[in-house]
Amino acid sequence: MTSETGLLGASDDVSRARAERAIAEFRAGRPVRIDGQDARIAVAGVETLDLPLATALAAQASGAPHLVLPAARLRRLGLERGVPGRVALHRIDLARVEQLALLVEARIDAPVAPVDALDEAALELARLALTIPAVVVAPLAADAAPDEVIAVSSDDIVGYRRAQSRHLAIVGRAPVPLENAPESEFVVFRGGEGLRDQVAIIVGKPSPDRPVPVRLHSACLTGDLFGSLKCDCGDQLRGTVQWMAENGGGILLYLDQEGRGNGIANKMRAYKLQSLGWDTYDADEVLGFDLDQRRFDFAANMLKQLGVTSIDIMTNNPLKVAAMREAGLDVVSERRVIGRATDQNVRYLTSKRDRAGHAIDADALLASLTAGK
Repeated sequence: MTSETGLLGASDDVSRARAERAIAEFRAGRPVRIDGQDARIAVAGVETLDLPLATALAAQASGAPHLVLPAARLRRLGLERGVPGRVALHRIDLARVEQLALLVEARIDAPVAPVDALDEAALELARLALTIPAVVVAPLAADAAPDEVIAVSSDDIVGYRRAQSRHLAIVGRAPVPLENAPESEFVVFRGGEGLRDQVAIIVGKPSPDRPVPVRLHSACLTGDLFGSLKCDCGDQLRGTVQWMAENGGGILLYLDQEGRGNGIANKMRAYKLQSLGWDTYDADEVLGFDLDQRRFDFAANMLKQLGVTSIDIMTNNPLKVAAMREAGLDVVSERRVIGRATDQNVRYLTSKRDRAGHAIDADALLASLTAGK
């Protein structure tokens, strides 16, 4: 027997379910219908757009389609913009869409109009799907409802991140002895960030009666697992866990936020641009991303569910400190976490200091690198 609210339960659960289905469809390269209060659109991502899909979108459109680009990409195209914009497409020309959305040296070739709420929701859908944040939009007639296309409301998409943070829950935990930290426990949370699980590693026996050493560590496959020389993430991860084990314990939150929230595929695209000489943040901007796409409100929720209210935060990132305070945690102190300098990561570390305000003494790192040669 089902309740009056149906199999999915409360309306909030229904909204999240619709959003998750839309994210999965969009990520798979299929179009999604987004409904607003008085209009609806069909939307497709540029990175999987091909001729059959472009033809189908054009056939369904009730008016001229358009390309929606984020502010960061528009800046790279030569416009000083702080908000997204849209470019009219008299027809969905694949070569032109690729040029405006993806090519490094492209420049804007037409007027850019303001976006509406449906356009904003379409961009958010692309971000949630961890694809390139650029979308082709086709307006649909009010009664257009193609059966094969998943439908979602703009409110479902825009409110999804906030709803996920509220529905964070522990789904599993177990002791996992680690090298240099044999008394450790992994606690797995579901929710918080997209369709992914998040992990808290409790090292030792941190006392909730005093500020708990805490690190918010965004996953870095290349650095954490493979020892990439392009960043200091692996050093920060292992160094933090060892420090906690030797100093009364602590909690490391391992957050699935690869590439500053852009996803592993976009991180590799950015790495390719960096290999051609682009700065880490400029490379992201070429792809349409601002300095940092991450949110940390759900990380504070994880800590609260573990009984933590007062923290000694181990970070160089002022955004993490501010997010914890805004979420109501008592940030008693800050502790810096610096890895090794390499020939390959000094520019990266300096960029984080100069462009994102990270508390990094990159000059000292450079001096240590020079002294080691």
